[in-house]
Amino acid sequence: MSGQEGVVAVTCLKLEAGIARGPGVSVICNQSSGLRAALGAAIAHGASGIISFGIAGGLAPHLVAGDWVVASGVRNGKKVLATDRVWAQRLLETLPTAVHAHVVGTDVVIPGPVEKFQLHDETGAAAVDMESHIAAEIAAEHRIPFAACRVIIDAAHRTLPLAATLGLRPDGTPDLGAILRSVRQTPRQLPDLVRVALDAQIARRALRSGRKQLGVGLGFPYYSSFEFDLGLPESSPSLIG
Repeated sequence: MSGQEGVVAVTCLKLEAGIARGPGVSVICNQSSGLRAALGAAIAHGASGIISFGIAGGLAPHLVAGDWVVASGVRNGKKVLATDRVWAQRLLETLPTAVHAHVVGTDVVIPGPVEKFQLHDETGAAAVDMESHIAAEIAAEHRIPFAACRVIIDAAHRTLPLAATLGLRPDGTPDLGAILRSVRQTPRQLPDLVRVALDAQIARRALRSGRKQLGVGLGFPYYSSFEFDLGLPESSPSLIG
């Protein structure tokens, strides 16, 4: 099972996209408003598999920044969208400390402990992000293997200050001007913002380390080793925006 696009990694941040990209992996770096169209284009070009890859908010109380979560399923409202069992098992074998649990997708940022613990109680999910539910839904519609593999950045007990929840630029980079304006308007959020920056460094290191371990195709189990011996192209062009 192979396609011209290979595995498509779905991300939201430019940082995530840069880490995800590699042999056998093309990247979509897009926010929810354009993600469906970008995934449709990737599927039209022959995507073999779709993986939601990057950082996530923690919901399970025991998870901290840098912990990996491999999704056993993705919750979207009352629905649970299955992940590919073989692919998930490969990810777990490669990342043995990862938690195997549900991830929940939302269309809004979940900023504080009260909201996080409530969402955990309602869904049982260990982590939350804003792309996995969309990617899982489209993969299911087209019967394409899907996985989700995320690193915690903000633990359930952490509060995301307003400055950290402001929108991204179209290229997936933070809007630094908006962040600075927010801090000037509400200086008391600065300590929480510094904590977020420190947690982000921990998550970034974990993401880079795990990506190296996952190797070609981000652990995709349905390529033959013969294809890679012949030299599969390092990656398809990134689908950013």
